[in-house]
Amino acid sequence: MELHQELFWKGKYPHHRLVGGFARLKTLMDSVRREGPTLALDCGDTIHGTYPVVQSQGEAMVPVLNQMGLGAMTGHWEFAYGPPQFRKITSKLNYPMLAVNCYQEKNDKLVFPPYTILEEGGLQIGVIGVAATIVDKVMPAHFSEGIYFTLGNEELPGYIDTLRKKERVDLIVLISHLGFPQEVKLAGEVEGMDIILSSHTHNRLYHPVKVKNTIIIQSGCHGSFLGRLDLEVEGRRVRKYQHQLLTVEEDILPDLVVEELVHRATGPHQEMLQERVGHTRIALNRNTILESTMDNLLLESLLASTAAEVAFSNGWRYGTPVPPGPVTMNDLWNIIPTNPPVSMVELTGREIWKMLEMNAELTFSQDPYQQMGGYLKRCRGLNLYLKIENPFGERVQEIFIQGKPLEPGKTYQAVFVTSQGVPSSYGRNREETDLRAVEALKHYVEDEKIVETPLEGNVVAV
Repeated sequence: MELHQELFWKGKYPHHRLVGGFARLKTLMDSVRREGPTLALDCGDTIHGTYPVVQSQGEAMVPVLNQMGLGAMTGHWEFAYGPPQFRKITSKLNYPMLAVNCYQEKNDKLVFPPYTILEEGGLQIGVIGVAATIVDKVMPAHFSEGIYFTLGNEELPGYIDTLRKKERVDLIVLISHLGFPQEVKLAGEVEGMDIILSSHTHNRLYHPVKVKNTIIIQSGCHGSFLGRLDLEVEGRRVRKYQHQLLTVEEDILPDLVVEELVHRATGPHQEMLQERVGHTRIALNRNTILESTMDNLLLESLLASTAAEVAFSNGWRYGTPVPPGPVTMNDLWNIIPTNPPVSMVELTGREIWKMLEMNAELTFSQDPYQQMGGYLKRCRGLNLYLKIENPFGERVQEIFIQGKPLEPGKTYQAVFVTSQGVPSSYGRNREETDLRAVEALKHYVEDEKIVETPLEGNVVAV
């Protein structure tokens, strides 16, 4: 919600700087609005991810978002509070949540409107939403209690036809949380979309991608960037376009109204969140696909708190980077804001192999529609060698546990967080401990005082 560290690159060297925050984002958006008619849209993962937001079950974001001048949204992590709570949140927003692909199990009716029509600059703009299809497939079960999701590709042509022929809109914009590879395939299959605002995969597209007649942009993550797409529309078609990926820089003057609303949401928690618990020698982030320094810290804390041989967590993308230096409680909560219990399970070597093979398919499937990531599952105490380009069932080449070759029939003690770390279909004697993830992190960082969890080749593409 506020200024935060973001990772940038200079040649082979990473560097960090403070960017973002809703107050500065609002100022940047308003500066664009002063230049001409403007439509602002949100692709999701907005109402989650930080301690104040999660502790309020998402409601802390409502006053802030209602000041941003948004036209519509779709969602993903917003479902983490459960569908009834998400519906409660969206009922308080001054713009609609859209999803052509989210249905009620009891009657197969849509949970949210599929589209809305907005007028800007004398144009009628049809905005269609597609929520993250993975919510009921690989995420914890309570995210999708009573609802289910399709990919949305089969529904889209009908809604596009309605907007084009019945509503006579001048422009069709898809706000999608499927992910960039999926949206590229979608644009190649489904005609009639002028713009796709892509999300989920955290791509920073400095140049738009055009597939047939559809323009696709994606604008990073963490609210660190604003994607600006200027259009010239004539005869119900885009004739010219220009794109900029704008960074929400620290030197932008914050909008005072939004800044005050953010302070109201975060203020009661600041003393706890600013507590320093230790230092890190290296930058912590989740910007790498096979292994990440941030998850190495999380998994090392899980191993230190248990007698497990191997640790697993999901390949999450969220979590603002932590540069070398102090580590605060705010940093720990941003690593894993849901603060799930630390769990234990017994896995055979055969199950570990099968689980990692399946996870590689969900991450790297040759068919984008079958990709259900996240990045690759995070592992500690384990070395995995895989062929990314191989077909499903043939990617995993070798696995070692604690430096020794995996034995298919041997049982290993594993520690993990959430069903995304170890799905419920694997293992036995599964139990939640009394320890929670943020506590494990805090104990570990405090005990170590200075932590260092670099990339160590836990997973190697060979």
